Amino acid sequence: MSTLAHTMMTARTAEAGLSAPAELDRYPYGEARSSDRLGAPSWDSGDGELGRMGRRSAGSRGRGLHGQLVQQLGQMIVSGDLGADRPLVPEEIGQRFEVSRTVVRESLRVLEAKGLVSARPNVGTRVRPVSDWNLLDPDIIEWRAFGPQRDDQRRELAELRWTIEPLAARLAAGHGREDMQQRLGDMVEIMGHALAQGDALTFSRADAEFHSLLIQLAGNRMLEHLSGIVSAALQVSGAPVTGCDRPSDASLAHHGRIADALGNGDPVAAETAVRQLLTVHPEVERVVPAPREH
Repeated sequence: MSTLAHTMMTARTAEAGLSAPAELDRYPYGEARSSDRLGAPSWDSGDGELGRMGRRSAGSRGRGLHGQLVQQLGQMIVSGDLGADRPLVPEEIGQRFEVSRTVVRESLRVLEAKGLVSARPNVGTRVRPVSDWNLLDPDIIEWRAFGPQRDDQRRELAELRWTIEPLAARLAAGHGREDMQQRLGDMVEIMGHALAQGDALTFSRADAEFHSLLIQLAGNRMLEHLSGIVSAALQVSGAPVTGCDRPSDASLAHHGRIADALGNGDPVAAETAVRQLLTVHPEVERVVPAPREH
């Protein structure tokens, strides 16, 4: 086993059978599993205003007040609990969440940058319609994937991956970056050991790293800019739509074929292997884009 593979396999956190969590910080993985993130907010809309905010849950520990407020408001907007053109009064938000004006102001700025709200003089801060949202923002991807729009979000992500990753694999096969190809091989090795040990967390982390490396290896900066979308898709793939969202022998084999094809400089084989990976799951009709009825 390579040094990199050994490091990832031995760096296990206490909760998931892993220790020395700092070792994993070197890899671009999500901060926490979806199940550890802030739960669905509890609002009482009976008073006609924003309603009574729920207390912060244990799952939000470590985010800080600013991050918790962004998360809570973002979830509420994306879920539709705060509909388009709904006014957001900073003073009321601060009172309900028991946070300072500074925290509220900075949180609303973050949401504004994501296209979720707009702030204008003499109008105030209001929720913007879905058409204005930055739907490629990783946070919005997550919030949609675990909200009422979960099915649409996961289908859209699967279709987008079907467009991005096969092309990335074809381009990557022509670059011959031995260092990157070695890291891809390391990720496959890690996934194999994790699968054998029933370690789904390590498998998913190596999976995310594999796909990020694949897009980087393509040598196309615009594609690389979209790598965060693929990472987000893998992190929210709780539904059977990605083909590699759960550890399996078939998924591992396809990852190995992709790495081999890239090592051999075979763009056709690399592209084919990626397409096969994305359609591993039996419910393939939910993955492969097809003409839609209008």
